[in-house]
Amino acid sequence: MAIQEGDRLPDAELLRMGDSGPEAVSLTSLVSGKTVALFALPGAYTGVCTTAHVPSFIRTKDQFADKGVSEVICIAVNDPFVMKAWGADTGATEAGIHMLGDADGAFTRAVGMGFDAPPAGFHGRSRRYAMIVEDGVVKTLHAEESPGVCETSGGEALLATV
Repeated sequence: MAIQEGDRLPDAELLRMGDSGPEAVSLTSLVSGKTVALFALPGAYTGVCTTAHVPSFIRTKDQFADKGVSEVICIAVNDPFVMKAWGADTGATEAGIHMLGDADGAFTRAVGMGFDAPPAGFHGRSRRYAMIVEDGVVKTLHAEESPGVCETSGGEALLATV
């Protein structure tokens, strides 16, 4: 069953690139005691993810901060090397967005947001969604029905709920 508003996020070890290479980061450590915007998408360097989803959070990052959202986190079922390069290429890292890899898809499965689309080469990927999380609890959740659209899960749509 997919995560819902009012649910607590499960703790997960996600991956990011540190100074010495890949490093694990506890999702709980990023969300505890804070209000964060978290969005997930099917994959780095894919069409809508690159042209619409990530740019929508780059455009709105400062407006989220103005409304008390301390972190913006992007999660994809990709390795930390890809997430680092994609963050640099899109400007997300420079904008201050945490680009985290759910390399084995454990977090995505734990929140019930996985999907497969074999014709596109997607296996064990994440559905497209965005949420506002307060101290680890999902306050707002916007999940797209189709991975090929970014409407309710975009930065502007989520920002309107804060």
